[in-house]
Amino acid sequence: MNRLRLLTTAVLVLTLACFGARIATADSGPELQRNASRALQDLYASNADAKDLGKRARAVLVFPKIIKAGFMFGGQMGEGVLFKKGKPAGYYSSFAASYGFQAGLQWFGYALFFMNDSALSYLDKSDGWEIGSGPSVVVVEKGYGKSFTSTTLTQDVYAFIFSQKGLMGGMGLQGSKITKIDK
Repeated sequence: MNRLRLLTTAVLVLTLACFGARIATADSGPELQRNASRALQDLYASNADAKDLGKRARAVLVFPKIIKAGFMFGGQMGEGVLFKKGKPAGYYSSFAASYGFQAGLQWFGYALFFMNDSALSYLDKSDGWEIGSGPSVVVVEKGYGKSFTSTTLTQDVYAFIFSQKGLMGGMGLQGSKITKIDK
């Protein structure tokens, strides 16, 4: 059983490394900008709360396509664009590793709304931002936005996950790192 688990894990990791990495990182700078801009517009069109948050945010970091695969051990990766005042201001990669009861393959979009200068400064000055070690992040579920007001928007960063496709299930521990890259 351990050999089967090890073999399955190795196959999934290699699949993610070969197939997923090519898909998640193949875009040139202009292509990535177009894809990220389109993904953000799609998010705004499908979620009025995200659109309202975008008007208040100092910047929005958009990963148009994150690829995630795993069986017990998992990984995810993708590239995104930081928009400040609607203009591209930098490129970033996201990589995460996880362990736990999980299996599947999926892809999704991911947007981080930086609400204050302190959170944005941390992203700019850190050598790779690990979610959980820097500014506080709130993952916004559908329906959550009904409670958004100028007094309830107190967190540093709000995250939206959107356009999920594929099948991934389970639960586990995950670490995630976002790093500035050149395109």
